[in-house]
Amino acid sequence: MDATGTDEVQFPRDLVDWAGHHSGGVKRLFDSHSGRPGKSLLRTNLISMLEAWAGHIASGKSETPRILLLVGGPGNGKTEAIEHTIKCMDRDLAAEGKLLDKLSEAFHPPAGQAVPRTIQADAGSLAAVTRPLELFVVQDASVTAGKEGRSAPELLVEEISLMLEGPESHIYLCCVNRGILDDALIYAVENKLKLPRNLLEAIARSVSLSSSAPSCWPLESFPTVASWPMDVESLLISPEVETPSPASALLKYATASEHWPGKEECPAGAACPFCHSQSLLTRQTHQEALLRILRWYELASGKRWSFRDLFSLLAYLLAGNQTGAQGQQDSPCKWAMHLVEQDGSGQLIKSPRVDQLTAIFHLATSGYQHALFHGWDSSVANLIRQDIKDLGLDKSLAQTRTLRGLQHFLTSRKNNYLPATIASLLDNLCNLLDPALASPDTEVAVSSRNQIKLGELDIRFSRSLAGGIDFVRKYQILSKIEIDLLKRLADADTLLSAPPVRRKRPTAANRLQRILRDFACRLVRRSICSRSAVVADSETLASFQQVVEEDDKGQSLYEVAKQVKELLNTRQGFEVSLTTTFGQPLPPSQRQATLIVQPRPVKMLPLSTQGRPRSPICFLHVGTGSSQQPIPLTYDLFKAVKELEKGLSPASLPRTVVALLDTTRARLSGPIVRDQEILMDAAIRLGTGGTEIGQSWDGFVATLGEGQQ
Repeated sequence: MDATGTDEVQFPRDLVDWAGHHSGGVKRLFDSHSGRPGKSLLRTNLISMLEAWAGHIASGKSETPRILLLVGGPGNGKTEAIEHTIKCMDRDLAAEGKLLDKLSEAFHPPAGQAVPRTIQADAGSLAAVTRPLELFVVQDASVTAGKEGRSAPELLVEEISLMLEGPESHIYLCCVNRGILDDALIYAVENKLKLPRNLLEAIARSVSLSSSAPSCWPLESFPTVASWPMDVESLLISPEVETPSPASALLKYATASEHWPGKEECPAGAACPFCHSQSLLTRQTHQEALLRILRWYELASGKRWSFRDLFSLLAYLLAGNQTGAQGQQDSPCKWAMHLVEQDGSGQLIKSPRVDQLTAIFHLATSGYQHALFHGWDSSVANLIRQDIKDLGLDKSLAQTRTLRGLQHFLTSRKNNYLPATIASLLDNLCNLLDPALASPDTEVAVSSRNQIKLGELDIRFSRSLAGGIDFVRKYQILSKIEIDLLKRLADADTLLSAPPVRRKRPTAANRLQRILRDFACRLVRRSICSRSAVVADSETLASFQQVVEEDDKGQSLYEVAKQVKELLNTRQGFEVSLTTTFGQPLPPSQRQATLIVQPRPVKMLPLSTQGRPRSPICFLHVGTGSSQQPIPLTYDLFKAVKELEKGLSPASLPRTVVALLDTTRARLSGPIVRDQEILMDAAIRLGTGGTEIGQSWDGFVATLGEGQQ
């Protein structure tokens, strides 16, 4: 870790700039003030490959690809990879920084001038031992600066055509997103450009997630060309045995104690949610739990955290996302201090403002656990307001102020309160993994020696908030501000239990108590469970992670294949409808005609990792011969298999799983009805009377339900 300038770093203030819409989240070539907020290179498998490639180019090693395309969307580290490659090339050529200076000057033109699309440098003349070596760099293939009037796809086709036909001393580095790559292929097809078409088709196949995707480094049919998908490998998996994952290295830097204020230095004191989050995440177990949750989200959603997403996420978890008048502070710690002052002043007046009423709620829910699992039922805000009115509660009472604060806090959640760059990711993560939805039978650690079942927590909070707080408080696992909020909620709960209040509107009092207890229980669940990665379906997610990442022998995948075989086939065999096509509704059962063949086998499908990143998806092989088809083992399919083992009825399978199975059956059915070998042992079942048509020695024979011919 070659960190620079660490003495000047002050967290959590400087974490704000990590967000994707700030300077820290966007990298510009040869600009030390942009990107790389962790101040050090985050190593991936691609970085190691690029270092080796730069050395091979500098040494003139034969059979080294000289055309390199890095494929992926924004925020995936393409610019960082290009810059590091050029630095390695400068070092291996012994150019003593001259190559870096030349390219840096080209990428920083005078004010008012755009950076050209293609930057060219005579790298060979700058080396210690001069030789022909011309370097062409395209930082962003969607740019057309310097070649206005022509489209980006057209320019890409022209560039790769010239490079393919050019001398071996020409080296081409290009960052391209998948959209431009597809448009370039369309351009080549429409203009009947055979060579670039074949190359672009090979690149598109190599960077896909198909089960049959070929090698991309180098391309099988173009050994002088290499490509690499930047959006496939997870940043939460270690690239090498002794190397931490990029996400782990980034989290460790963001929570390093030397960058944070001491216990007595934070202006908000013990009430600061950001310093408390940092103190929790300095512990290895809590760091691992957070990283595990983020990895499980990737597995459950099929999405991936990019570099920019991770930068924005850590900025949000450790520095918040303050907006409006309350957010206009020098640092997150001062924002927290401002809320502490607002809360204190609100306790001393009869008619506090909305920001004073909600201050403690914002403080308590700004910890990283509640920022990550941020969802609250904002639809009950109007019910709280109406119930307070119906019960005739005195607004000057502290308990009423707490209820009104909860109402206004939930109302504020109807607005946009998440960072725009990762709002959709955070919403999906909360919906999929919320600890509030974890099974009551799940055990969670509350201390180094003690574990409790979530069901025990639920029971106590459902009876009274005071009982729930007493149960949790003895483990000393909640923060000071969380305890303070829970105490106020408990006081409000006690008020609603008082006979004079309940007699007015028992239904309203009961409803308010249910809302309070549900809010408090969710708050405690999220605070405790996030530290141990106890989330919804955590056992299933852990099993799926093992299948995807660690099942080298295929034992777990083999068991899944057997279950999928049972889902695809019936007791009689594999059934093909002869009266409908895919997507049509089935006719009445008495009018159905079904072809029944031998059960279709389901096997593991080994995937090649030669010259390409490891696939984030496992595949199963269904069928034999011309009808065989690969199907992806999605999390929904895996979860369905696990739930079937526990007794779930096949009729209750999720729609996504049913659609996947129906599509697989349809793809198998077409070749089956044309395969004479399979049809030799097949039969056709007509209606519901048990009549079947099969083959005999002299033709076809119909067997009635009673066994008569």
